[in-house]
Amino acid sequence: MRNWLYLHSRALAQALERLGGQPFGTLLSALVMGVALALPAGGYLLLDNIAVLARGVSGTPEISLFLDDKADSAQAEAVQGKLQAEPDLASFRFVSRDEALRQLESSGLGDVLSGIAVNPLPDAFVVTLRSDDPELFEALSARMRNWPGVAHVQLDSAWIKRLSALIGLGRTVVLMLAALLGLALVIITFNTIRLQILTQKNEIEVSRLLGATDRFIRRPFYWFGSLQGVFGGLVALGVVWIGVDVLAGPVAKVAESYGALVALSHPGWLESLATVASAAALGWLGAAISVRRHLAET
Repeated sequence: MRNWLYLHSRALAQALERLGGQPFGTLLSALVMGVALALPAGGYLLLDNIAVLARGVSGTPEISLFLDDKADSAQAEAVQGKLQAEPDLASFRFVSRDEALRQLESSGLGDVLSGIAVNPLPDAFVVTLRSDDPELFEALSARMRNWPGVAHVQLDSAWIKRLSALIGLGRTVVLMLAALLGLALVIITFNTIRLQILTQKNEIEVSRLLGATDRFIRRPFYWFGSLQGVFGGLVALGVVWIGVDVLAGPVAKVAESYGALVALSHPGWLESLATVASAAALGWLGAAISVRRHLAET
């Protein structure tokens, strides 16, 4: 184990020395990889923020349970007990028919309702779910329709289906873009390592004559490609953070015009770690393919 750590630390030091020996080329490669990685990373973050913005503008989706006109307090309490037992509900509130009538009167319909002798509105429960999954809305509403005392269930999820479909399409496009750009990054690392091997051809031949194994020779190149990917991932995070800061003001103005308070979020530590790790993996893959091929030729 100690020998393994020593060999890798030595290879890491060699890779850092090679990267530091060509600062302009290292910076240029990191910028190219960072800009390419920033596109899919920023795309995913943008989709998440669009979903939050849409919910803030459209409001929280709800399910309304209207009780039967003949439902008594016992049936209303039974429905309330069933709602309390549902694990997928975030909250619910009871709206009596008198309260619903007062809300209609306060909304400007007082003149229309003044000629009605009997309150025609039913008691109702307004339910908020923990998730915005359209399938969950459909499943819960179908189950609630069979509850005793429930006359009608109104589902406020049409816009959720549209938003979910649009975001799903966006994620598919971002995945395709990420796959293409990932392939491009592998090719960039492949060519970079190929040039490194060609410039160190004599050194590699001398190392082989002294008994160095191919694994020993390949190890610094693996670290070289991985470090290039790490630097590119850090540049990508910087680009995404700057993009969020630039767009924060205009997005806040758009949301405010719709009466919503929405702030764009920066990448979290999990997203940041995934971006850097993915970049390092792509750099390692390009280095591995290049080293195995060109060392065999030399």
